[in-house]
Amino acid sequence: MKNGGSNPPAPGNRCVEPPGGANCRPGGFVFPPPMAVILPLAAAGAAVGAWAYGTYEPNSRIFGPVVGRGRRDSRLAYLTFDDGPNPDATDRILETLATASVPAAFFMVGEHVRRFPDIARRVANAGHEIGNHTLRHRKLHFQGPRRIREELERTHEIIGATTGRTAKSFRAPHGYRNPFVTIAARRLGYAVFGWTFGVWDSDPGVSAEDIRRRVQRKLRRGAIVLLHDGDGYDPEGDRRRTAAALPGIIADAQAAGYTFRPLAELVPFQPRRS
Repeated sequence: MKNGGSNPPAPGNRCVEPPGGANCRPGGFVFPPPMAVILPLAAAGAAVGAWAYGTYEPNSRIFGPVVGRGRRDSRLAYLTFDDGPNPDATDRILETLATASVPAAFFMVGEHVRRFPDIARRVANAGHEIGNHTLRHRKLHFQGPRRIREELERTHEIIGATTGRTAKSFRAPHGYRNPFVTIAARRLGYAVFGWTFGVWDSDPGVSAEDIRRRVQRKLRRGAIVLLHDGDGYDPEGDRRRTAAALPGIIADAQAAGYTFRPLAELVPFQPRRS
């Protein structure tokens, strides 16, 4: 120290701007320009945001192809049911679909298929599409590749052994995905589906009439409609309100000029990869 003053700044930190420059501070120190800090933070924030969007948005293509809506040039719509089979709701839904000659897709939970094999077979025998909805309805976005493969592959085997049908489509529970989900689905030759809209028919506080009105209000061309014939966590969960709403849902849609089509027509089956 000299003359009681402070130590001089290291040569690499000495201010070389004119006095009063934006990055100079008393003592000759140079502070990094604000953009040198902001840009990396912005990039990190964008990466986190993109990852979150890919995880929680059911129709995001960040982690791979997904079908969330059909053609918009005609009044076509697609009925889908998640979380079955279910002893109280699925058979009633099948009866309504048969009466109206309407196809649907059922994304089934593997453990529920194992518990209610006769119901799963009735869905298959009625000609409806059966999709994979994991073994135990686990949220997959925080799972690693081994657990995700187990969830999909065991369900694939159970559906095939029980119904004699090969599942060709997959929908993630809650729509939550990560890159490992895409890899596992591709290995099985699956088309991955999201949905255009749901109506919270799984909420115990909604009535059958509420479900019907919500579908009528939201229905639009090419819509993939998300409904539930089961409860992913309770094999005997009550979905009778959805079953009761379905005749009105179909009648309203047909009165508005809509035709329900098989979900399988949206994406052709891809051969399974070894």
